[in-house]
Amino acid sequence: MNELAGLPDPDLLRRHATGGDREAFGELFRRHRDRLWAVALRTLSDPEEAADAVQDAMINAYRSAAKFRGDSAVTTWLHRIVVNACLDRIRRKQARPAVPMDQLPEPNREPPSDRAAVLAVRDALAQLSFEHRAVVVYIDMLGYPVADVAAILEVPPGTVKSRASRARAQLAVLLGDDGNQPAPGRVEPTGPREPGRHSGHRAGKEGTS
Repeated sequence: MNELAGLPDPDLLRRHATGGDREAFGELFRRHRDRLWAVALRTLSDPEEAADAVQDAMINAYRSAAKFRGDSAVTTWLHRIVVNACLDRIRRKQARPAVPMDQLPEPNREPPSDRAAVLAVRDALAQLSFEHRAVVVYIDMLGYPVADVAAILEVPPGTVKSRASRARAQLAVLLGDDGNQPAPGRVEPTGPREPGRHSGHRAGKEGTS
C-alpha cells in the first residue's frame, strides 16, 4: 500500500513544504484533482481553459506551499487558488471574443437528449459575472455549504447568499423562466464531498455583491 495514501492532507502538504517531497504533493493533487477540475470547467465552460487554469493553480500551490498557515482546510486553500486562476483567465479574456458555446466539446458526457438544455445553461452561466457564476457553481452544481463557499471565496456568508440569489434571478431571465430549461443541476461529487470546516478561517472584508 502506498504510504502517502493514508496521510491526511496537512501532512502531505507539510512533507512537501518542509522536506521537498514531490511525491507527497503529487498524492495531494491526485486526491483532489477531480473536484478542482470540475470547478474550473464549470466556471470557465472551456475544457482547455479549465485544464490550463488547474495547471496554473497547481504550479502556484506547489511553489507557495510553505505559506500555508493552516487557518483553513487544505482543500479550501487549493480551491481558492483554482478560483483565482480562473478569475485571472476570465480577466485576460474579457477583451477577446468568446468561443461559441455550441462548438465546445461535451465534457460531462450528458445524454444527447439533454445536450440543448445543457448548452443553454452553460451559455447562460458564461454571461454571469465571475462572482455570481462562482457561487452558482459551488452551491447549486457541486453542493457546497454556504459557509464553505464563503471560506473559499474569502467573503462573508451573507455576500455568498446575496450573490447566489442574484445569480439565480439572472439565470431565470437568461433561460426564459418558462419552465422548459433546467436550473444548473448539482453533479455527483467525484472527490471529498466538502472542503471541510473552517473554524479558524477569517473571512475577507468584502461585503458587497
